[in-house]
Amino acid sequence: MTAATPRPPGRPPLSRRTLLAGGAGVGLLGGVGTITGCAGPTGAPGPDTLTLALNRSLVSLDNKLNQFDAAVTVQRAVRQALTEIGTDVKPALVLAESFELTEPTRWTVRLRPEACYSDGSPVTVKDVATALQCYADTDASFVASFFPEIPTVTALDDRTFTLDTERPLPTLDALMSNILITPAAANRPEELQDGLGSGPFVMTSHDRGTGTYRLRRNEKYWGTPAKVETVDVRFSPEESSRVIAIRSGEVDVIDSITPDSAQQLKGLAGIHLTEVPSLRFNQIFYNFRKPPGHPLADPRGRQALSMAIDGESLVKEVLAGTAVQAEGVVTSNQAGYVKTGEYVYDPGAAKKILASMGAEDLEITIIWESGEFPGDTFVMEALVDMFGDIGVRARLREFQPGGDIMSWRQGRAGDWDLLGNGFPGPTGQAVVMLQGMYAGTAEKEKTRDTYQGYVVPAVTDLIVAASSETDPTRRQDLTAQAQQAVWDTWPCAWQFNPKAILARRDRVHGIDLSPANNYRLSAVELKG
Repeated sequence: MTAATPRPPGRPPLSRRTLLAGGAGVGLLGGVGTITGCAGPTGAPGPDTLTLALNRSLVSLDNKLNQFDAAVTVQRAVRQALTEIGTDVKPALVLAESFELTEPTRWTVRLRPEACYSDGSPVTVKDVATALQCYADTDASFVASFFPEIPTVTALDDRTFTLDTERPLPTLDALMSNILITPAAANRPEELQDGLGSGPFVMTSHDRGTGTYRLRRNEKYWGTPAKVETVDVRFSPEESSRVIAIRSGEVDVIDSITPDSAQQLKGLAGIHLTEVPSLRFNQIFYNFRKPPGHPLADPRGRQALSMAIDGESLVKEVLAGTAVQAEGVVTSNQAGYVKTGEYVYDPGAAKKILASMGAEDLEITIIWESGEFPGDTFVMEALVDMFGDIGVRARLREFQPGGDIMSWRQGRAGDWDLLGNGFPGPTGQAVVMLQGMYAGTAEKEKTRDTYQGYVVPAVTDLIVAASSETDPTRRQDLTAQAQQAVWDTWPCAWQFNPKAILARRDRVHGIDLSPANNYRLSAVELKG
């Protein structure tokens, strides 16, 4: 991509109001959610109960298959890892007392002697080894995709062990922040619905179907006790319902709110907003499983669709300035980020490219899961309009949480062309984000464990080399090369880096929202 061209004239300003008015004509294929009436308040939370309303259903207190940012707040309140990524986007010790690189391919770790589960039993080396194996053996494991290889655990004594890899893995202390530990006997290669944790809270009840959980303070917690006695977690998919609930005092905290809701809540007595630049990318990603000869199997076709998107208007008019249009393939606040180009809005050039490919009558399908990112439906409807300007007919297919979008993404259930998706950078390091999305291999693709079929061997080789490079200068150079190589394949029609926006009632204190859009639940307290 080159420097931005002058902005083509003639497109009317976008707005969420006009998108809503025209939404009936955008060609929805089914599975689309509708705004429903919400029940009235069921009463304010008790003085010792914190109530959270999440925009994504919390299907498990385990994270092997998914790791939605806000869910991590609740998951890590019950299950913990050896390390965590704090607000400074650096690894900090949790269950590990020490975590040191002792040889190029070996880290030596020592568990805290006081670390134990809620029944008083100790966290063991075997628990760590079993957890790693379970993450590796879980089909379509999201977290495992960040690891270039799964380390081998070797016990040295009852609390000390080594993590060994075939190639150097200098980011392993950060990567292990995503491996939640549970007793070995109760762990399995799947998302766990119950079981013991070592965190400051224990789960007392849950309903996976409704995304409702109740947590109670762990009275046997090995660390500083939680300040709140009880936490109620609910899934509230409709943004309007969540806004009404926090305004009425029915809930204390709502996460991942849209620009519209932020404007509604800003300045209201008793409600406070927190905004931080996030480590997440929201993206319109291509399906890389298209057969040879298909326009979107060609980088030129992917570039053409990208040039139809008026990203500046989307950021300003639809996202109300709460996001930044991407200029790279990882977020700019990841360590090792480099700018690789710009998204250029030029529908005239887009038409010419498609015509030269004989693709003037292109039809595409865009899929996404409801709530994937704030304002997702408005963005998708705007894309239909923009693609229409270059003669491309786009249809939308929206999936509800808990539906079968994963089968579609893996190419097992149906065909599609573009995916509205969010992807986190949970360690704050560019090379890890690259590994999760772009280090696909033919072997991984056999089990559909690549990111939307993205398999480009030259890119994978660069990412693997960067991941295993111990010299910081050389690692940065390889990471920069990998980012440029990815950009040149045109993997996304558009990407943007959103702000993480959270709203809380004024009785809630101690929320230190991190760029990963989560916070320590144990530090939260209720006053007044």
